[in-house]
Amino acid sequence: MARILITSALPYINGIKHLGNLAGSMLPADVYARFQRARGHEVLYICATDEHGTPADLAAAEAGQDVLSYCEEQHRLQHDVGRRYGLSWDWFGRSSSPQNRRLTQHFADLLEDNGFIEERTDRMVYSIDDKRFLPDRYIEGICPVCGFERARGDQCDNCGSLLDPVDLKAPYSKISGSRNLEVRETRHLYLLQTRLQDRIRAWVDAKPEFSSLARSIALKHLDEGLIDRGITRDLAWGVPVLSHGQVRPGFESKVFYVWFDAPIEYIGATEEWADATGADWRRWWREDAGAADVRYVEFMGKDNVAFHTVSFPATLLGSAEPWKSVDVLKAFNWLNWYGGKFSTSEQRGVFMDTALELLPADYWRWYLTANAPEHSDSAFTWEQFQSSANRDLADVLGNFVNRILKFCETRFEGVVPEGGLPGPLEEKLAAEVAARLADLTAQMETIEVRKAAQALRALWVLGNEYLQEAAPWSAIKTDPERAAVVVRTAVNLAALFARTSAPVLPFTAETLAAALGESYPGPWPGLDVAAELAKVPAGRRIRTPPVLFRKVEDADVEAWSARFGGAAS
Repeated sequence: MARILITSALPYINGIKHLGNLAGSMLPADVYARFQRARGHEVLYICATDEHGTPADLAAAEAGQDVLSYCEEQHRLQHDVGRRYGLSWDWFGRSSSPQNRRLTQHFADLLEDNGFIEERTDRMVYSIDDKRFLPDRYIEGICPVCGFERARGDQCDNCGSLLDPVDLKAPYSKISGSRNLEVRETRHLYLLQTRLQDRIRAWVDAKPEFSSLARSIALKHLDEGLIDRGITRDLAWGVPVLSHGQVRPGFESKVFYVWFDAPIEYIGATEEWADATGADWRRWWREDAGAADVRYVEFMGKDNVAFHTVSFPATLLGSAEPWKSVDVLKAFNWLNWYGGKFSTSEQRGVFMDTALELLPADYWRWYLTANAPEHSDSAFTWEQFQSSANRDLADVLGNFVNRILKFCETRFEGVVPEGGLPGPLEEKLAAEVAARLADLTAQMETIEVRKAAQALRALWVLGNEYLQEAAPWSAIKTDPERAAVVVRTAVNLAALFARTSAPVLPFTAETLAAALGESYPGPWPGLDVAAELAKVPAGRRIRTPPVLFRKVEDADVEAWSARFGGAAS
């Protein structure tokens, strides 16, 4: 049994996330976690809300709340909606936790002691009208690299360049819109990434299991040459800047930069989990406490990759302590909304809570898995969503389950029939299931998300093909024992579908397992497919569940397009 640590990008606290956030980190991480648990491995899936920095400050002000109350409320909302999607976090923490505060200050002390942090006089943008410095996302302007007109002070969402607020052209205050800005001097701490560049490159080179997207982003920043990064900001909300337990002189009104403390929260959230459960967090994160044997897999969108392949590794390497670092970094491109981007701040697209008002979670889980923005950006459209739901869920999986369980109910009184022996058709089915199952297992292991969905659908297709060829509705008239074999085999095939579908469709799998009298979640099917297709015994009473998937009608698409926008918009 392996130990697998899984983390997904921390969602910002500023409101319920859109489907793009779900598709690019939390959902694929959950699918992988559920799969590995079914394989019998010890899995720890950690996530948390990212609560510091300007997004929290701005969103709280807009909501008319103090930032602490706002973050508490939004954390509950994000936790609850994630659970409604079946996200199986072992812990969903908060970057504002005491554990993360202590760890952040600990890392800062180590880095400074080891010569990787220094205090510098910095030139930052000051808003005369707002009477404050404008760090990071308090300021927007034109990107100096690509010319994008709404680049943020820390990063351009268009080209992915990491920026400094003073680099922006035609900057303006995100708070008031004022352009009455000037550059003033202030003191800040800098993480000296330039001194760690060679070690970071060697670290990246030693990570062959990084996805190609993650590796290309990391090498781009390394090839361009790393820069020293400011790790403090002129803000009130965040981790206070201490030096070995004492307030650092001149930094009384400053906090650590959100991108310094947020990745540390992966460790902090694990400590939160350990404090709540009595577990030992060190065996997951400290190589001198057993974490060297852990396989650490991380999921995130491409806009987060630079911080996790440069800045956070610099923190861990520079600490000179034996921290576990990521083994597999699976990066995703963007799921776009038709021709443009989903946007939390601009409320563009379908968001996680409103999507559940339309259809149950498994519809969205399937679509976002089957259309994951893995190797390029992908675009959400209502028409594609309708096609995927109807073609894959209703016509293939749902149709097979409904046909065979209703037939068993009407012709065998809902009891798995005895009698007869498997024949050549069942041997052929077992061979085909074995091949498809091997493909599905391989794609899940290597985290090829779209290919895994394709392999799962191909497995479902075998059910309808088997029923068409075996035709139990005809056999029942002339050879009841043959019909019994077919029904018994098909019922077992449905049970296998429940086990293999559970990582992607957990709610549907649970419903199907209950209808068949099977445990949930069941173990991942083994190599002996003939045995797998005989696990539901003759004589067991089963029932037909309600229709698993209703079809998405043209009228639904029309109504949703009018409500949320679509091609016309």
